[in-house]
Amino acid sequence: MTTRVLVTGGLGFIGGHLVQRLLLDPAHRVTVVDDLSGTPLDPTTIIEQIAGDHARRLDVETCSVGEFAERSPRRFDVIYHLASIVGPAAVLNRSGWIAESILRDTYHMIRLAQRCRARLVNVSTSEIYGGGRDGHCQEETPRVIRGRASARQEYAAAKMAAEIAIDNLCRARRLDAVTVRPFNVAGARQSGRGGFVLPRFVGQAILGRPLTVFGDGTQVRAFTDAHDIAAGLELAARHGATGTAYNVGNPANRVSIDELADRVLRHTGSSAGKIYVDPRTIYGSTYAEAADKFPDASRIMALGWQPRFTLDDTIQTMHAALRELSRGLLLSLTGLEQDSALAASTAEPTWRMDEPILDSEPTRVAS
Repeated sequence: MTTRVLVTGGLGFIGGHLVQRLLLDPAHRVTVVDDLSGTPLDPTTIIEQIAGDHARRLDVETCSVGEFAERSPRRFDVIYHLASIVGPAAVLNRSGWIAESILRDTYHMIRLAQRCRARLVNVSTSEIYGGGRDGHCQEETPRVIRGRASARQEYAAAKMAAEIAIDNLCRARRLDAVTVRPFNVAGARQSGRGGFVLPRFVGQAILGRPLTVFGDGTQVRAFTDAHDIAAGLELAARHGATGTAYNVGNPANRVSIDELADRVLRHTGSSAGKIYVDPRTIYGSTYAEAADKFPDASRIMALGWQPRFTLDDTIQTMHAALRELSRGLLLSLTGLEQDSALAASTAEPTWRMDEPILDSEPTRVAS
């Protein structure tokens, strides 16, 4: 029996890994909707990489989520909703419009799921925790909005509002849905253009540039390989409880950004070293750094999820993929054409202890 699957944002970084995984099951017929705004890579190349020998079971629609939802007569059994603006730098030029786009597209998928009686997998974000309790994020941790209005805050609040709306519809038995909150996803085909740190570090190492560590590098993250995220998404779709949220992140990969830079230097063999910079010199004064965060993943693990890839595995995979690219494509994919000022930086820090890059004004707890 064929399972009809829709993946919005399916040519993006996480979406591509999910589609690649789904197509391994011969029972899956997958439709991808993507407006191609999330990657500098050629879409034909991405499709070839993720489809492989299974292209006959993949349909690709290059349009917006709204356009597809309004005109598509197709029915689906499962809908994975990943399409969204994402990235600490990518959100900056959409400030003020981020909430509208996230909520609009989510409601398009809610209504499509209702029409099809499909299960909806809503892909949210670990940003909703605002750092959790000393960085530790459990699904029942109070969700926090921190500090002054910012693009990052708008992104987190919009994702939180989408979660709450979906939860309310599930409680009213008007929707069958689960939510997944990924933590610091990394892997091959990830673009640094949105401000993601690992492709930037690996790209700089390949080019022989110093790795640009934001602030003092003490920020804590738990990087999770995209293959493990895709496995968690599929597991939540199959076995997750309606109206339930699941953290999908690898607690064993907890690391500071400064230590991450050291690992990249070691694995790539680069001798370029590190410099400590204020990211606002790259992205402007509206950039805000995320608080420390690492997941409690016991809920998804209770369904049988176990991460397979260590942080070192992911660094090696990304290094192997990026060093095969031309210099021009490497600069584009990693976002390093944006930091020409940093390319000329000296080893002297451009960040000062009296200039915090984390917005830490009083918090408001979301009920």
